[in-house]
Amino acid sequence: MTASSSTLKTHYEELFIDGNWIKPTSALDDVISPVTEAVVGKAPVGDLNDADRAIAAARRAFDRGSWPNEKRAVRADHMQRLLDSVIARKEEAIGLMQLEMGFTRMQCEMQFELGFTQITKFIELARKDPMKSLPLLQKNYPDGRRTLGGAVVTRDPIGLVVAITPYNSGFLLGLMKSVPAMAAGNTVVLKPSPFTPLQTMFIAELVAALELPPGVFNVVTGGLEVGQKLTTDPRVDMISFTGSDTVGAMVMAQAAPTLKKVHLELGGKSPLIIRHDADIELAVMAGLYGFVFQAGQGCSMTTRMLVDNRIRPTYAAALTEAVAALQVGDPYDSKTFMGPLIREVARARTEDFCRRALDEGAKLLLGGKRPVGLDKGFFFEPTIFDDVRNDSHLGQREVFGPIAAIIGFDRDEEAIQLANESDYGLGGAIISRDKATAFDMALRVRTGQIHINGGSGGFHPDMPFGGYKRSGLGREWGEEGFNEYSEIKAIGFPAG
Repeated sequence: MTASSSTLKTHYEELFIDGNWIKPTSALDDVISPVTEAVVGKAPVGDLNDADRAIAAARRAFDRGSWPNEKRAVRADHMQRLLDSVIARKEEAIGLMQLEMGFTRMQCEMQFELGFTQITKFIELARKDPMKSLPLLQKNYPDGRRTLGGAVVTRDPIGLVVAITPYNSGFLLGLMKSVPAMAAGNTVVLKPSPFTPLQTMFIAELVAALELPPGVFNVVTGGLEVGQKLTTDPRVDMISFTGSDTVGAMVMAQAAPTLKKVHLELGGKSPLIIRHDADIELAVMAGLYGFVFQAGQGCSMTTRMLVDNRIRPTYAAALTEAVAALQVGDPYDSKTFMGPLIREVARARTEDFCRRALDEGAKLLLGGKRPVGLDKGFFFEPTIFDDVRNDSHLGQREVFGPIAAIIGFDRDEEAIQLANESDYGLGGAIISRDKATAFDMALRVRTGQIHINGGSGGFHPDMPFGGYKRSGLGREWGEEGFNEYSEIKAIGFPAG
């Protein structure tokens, strides 16, 4: 395996709380490479005392500090400086992403591009005055008096926002939660996954250079105990969490007694609908990226492939041939398309899905085991199953590993029905030469985001992201994502 760049800072001993770097109450922990299983860094491990300090600092900064009442342009300028520093230090960011997640350079570049697109949009939105006038109201009274009333709506920051990010996009989501929250006038406590703390410590380093008022931005690491403290403390006003639906439900339950706002971006089992008239080459590329990208570790990946039975054998054979040609291994090798899973527990879970799929009668076309010759690292072969039942374990549950489930259908109506027979509703895609029919179908699929023939050609800055059902609550990205971090206020007044 190729070693990571020696210029990366991979050893942090302090947390960033209240505008200062402070020693954690607890000890340091090893950062493990999913590629080599070797120790590649050190990071502080926060505990309940550290979480309490971070919450207290953020609460104080919001209630007594200047940040919530600062001019919008000033907050936006700070976020622009942050974005400028992110761009200037892109190589370090991507280096840490590769080191901790085991993704290829191309996959890290795509996360970086998405972050740039959305943060640029958030800064644009932060500069706009949210106040809007409502229609004037004329009132006639029985005694002959007449009045004229006006009203406006505006937006206020919510308060103290806790942002909890997953291992598969720590740098991206750390910024995409913190930037709109801070730009809207909130204070932030950011907690990363214990698997990938270095990316978030790097964000803290970038924010520290901005010299924001103390307590506006804080980072605390730690495990379940710290997470529970952050989600239950009555001083916290909002939780923005990205992760599994199981943990999301726990977060929602923990937040309920104090009636916090809960913003959840959770799991998915997104459908890829391939109609009989699909361009097979385009369909194969959509299918390939839909489950092999990032080793399947993505919440909206289209791993549930609903294929018209008239072309299903052709599609299955073409997809199998294309995926079999991909190189799996060292993500630092430019020829590699897919790296490892994050940890052994993720690989064991993926293996269990394979066993259950075979037990339920699915047909294994490719993969299903650990790659030969990759003795170190948490690698698993890209795996394709055909003849999968939509109501099976593989057809319904999120793997978060590189397994494709091909499910046949005979009519468009059946495809829509199958797509909607899911506890999730996050992403989706349709491949068809008949764009009008595909659009009509897209309107009927119960999902928060869906792409036709590859979508709009890139990351659309105004396109919100989020899900139905167990895929979450609220939206990220674009104006809808920015507005999640504010409250609507209405003011009425006499106008004459």
